[in-house]
Amino acid sequence: MTKPILSLENLYVDFERDGVISSVLDNVSLSVNAGEYISIIGHSGCGKSTLLNVVAGLVPLTLGAALLENKEITGPGPDRAVVFQNHSLLPWMTVYENVRLAVDKLYGGKETLSQLNERVMTVLDLVKMTHAAQKRPGEISGGMKQRVGIARALAMEPKVLLLDEPFGALDALTRGHLQDTVMALHSRIKATVLMITHDVDEAVLLADRVVMMTNGPKATIGKIVDVKCPRPRSRLTAFNDPEFVRCRAEIVSFLQANDVAAPVPA
Repeated sequence: MTKPILSLENLYVDFERDGVISSVLDNVSLSVNAGEYISIIGHSGCGKSTLLNVVAGLVPLTLGAALLENKEITGPGPDRAVVFQNHSLLPWMTVYENVRLAVDKLYGGKETLSQLNERVMTVLDLVKMTHAAQKRPGEISGGMKQRVGIARALAMEPKVLLLDEPFGALDALTRGHLQDTVMALHSRIKATVLMITHDVDEAVLLADRVVMMTNGPKATIGKIVDVKCPRPRSRLTAFNDPEFVRCRAEIVSFLQANDVAAPVPA
């Protein structure tokens, strides 16, 4: 039996503010295999971002364990790369320089200038952004900025790629193009991906499994749906695939059953 690359074991996360403790995650367990694409979906306040930040090493656990390749996650590391909804590019740097920043951080002093340059251009080619290498963020579109953010993450050659609603701020057409890009990248480099989304169609289209969170506080995994649509997937055919329709209906049913606003802590 294949060992999972990522194991979340009975996770509990509490936050304290002004002496008041709020329980965000309650007994969350999940195993992710290498190369698997996981979508995480749920209503606002269900702890999706907290769960992703636990894997990123940005949020400490109250109880439980988060293991990457059987080693405990105790903080951020280059084996996990995060792409946020906000591209977070440095505006005074070119597209090339923004990606080169990550490359130099990890490989500077270990490789030649030619090798470092090749790393940058390789990932820019993966996201089809070599033509804009010398442009600054203010000179390219929102979708192109996200492509650069993804390239910068891929330049780190992470074991797990974490996507925090990376297409949430984009228009529908651009969002569709980027979804196609991510599907092609996943197929090509076999990355292990955890993605947060509020979009049911996006969750099913991209994922091997969709993890549905219950409402917070004390959110946990309510249900997991296996998406058995064959890969590679096409947007043009997926929406009419009976398996896609089944998965979508199951997720919508779960979300509707949990469509109660989470109470605001006193």
